[in-house]
Amino acid sequence: MEVILKTNNLTKVYGVRKVVDGVNMTIKKGEIYGFIGKNGAGKTTFMRMILSLTSVTKGEVELFGGKKIEEVGCKIGSLIEAPGLYKNATAYENLKRFSILYGADESKINEILKFVNLDKTGKKKAKDFSLGMRQRLGIAIALLGEPEFLVLDEPINGLDPKGIKEIRDVILKLNKEKGITFLISSHLLDELSKVVTRYGIIDNGVLLEEISSEKLIENCKNKLIIKTNDNKKAKKLIEKEYDITDIDDEDDTIVLYSNLDDSADINKFLIDKGIKVSEIYTKVDSLEDYFIRRIGE
Repeated sequence: MEVILKTNNLTKVYGVRKVVDGVNMTIKKGEIYGFIGKNGAGKTTFMRMILSLTSVTKGEVELFGGKKIEEVGCKIGSLIEAPGLYKNATAYENLKRFSILYGADESKINEILKFVNLDKTGKKKAKDFSLGMRQRLGIAIALLGEPEFLVLDEPINGLDPKGIKEIRDVILKLNKEKGITFLISSHLLDELSKVVTRYGIIDNGVLLEEISSEKLIENCKNKLIIKTNDNKKAKKLIEKEYDITDIDDEDDTIVLYSNLDDSADINKFLIDKGIKVSEIYTKVDSLEDYFIRRIGE
């Protein structure tokens, strides 16, 4: 399968701080790649580097099988941070002005507006659009050059549920009907999970993991939650008695990721050892639980 984006040890340093630290990312044709991280984790800086909007301190960016952005820039569309719009112009007028700037085909404007569901906005000015409509107009502008790869930075940030669904529907439609590959950054993992096929998790500039959506769901496994009057002692007793290493002491609870079928035996064992058990139950990790655990918080 064709590789759309490959970065090799991509690094950005501001002063003494590594904002992006040796990132090796691979995105293949047809993927919707979710770039996940807290605010300030390095997502936007990474995106700006691959688009040549920010200089690279160290490392390489390869696009469409090893080419430089100067060779394939016409195949890439982007929406980084808030879209820059002509606020006193309609959706159609915005696209017409940007098509002149980009040298794009004006005959495609109506088709693009229909694709992002803005074809019925008429004479309504962009300044009167909802945030979700402005985001869709930003995506429409990014589509003017008929790109094969779209880079979207926090496209659902600040949107209400209706706006989030509208952006999600546009992304899925573009991916399925146009075959467009996506790199989408966000810190809203549960929302991204409805469209993403593969994830990259970044923290403090370091790409911690690349993982498929199927594997991530598999990793969001059941766990046994135990609350006692002496968690430290209870944890040591369980580890010794059941030879368990997959056990954590989180806040005021003990968490086991194995031996879930032994919950009744563990409960009785702790009581017999003089430990008071106030709660014991199983729970399934959400995707956000996995993300928080992965970045060590």
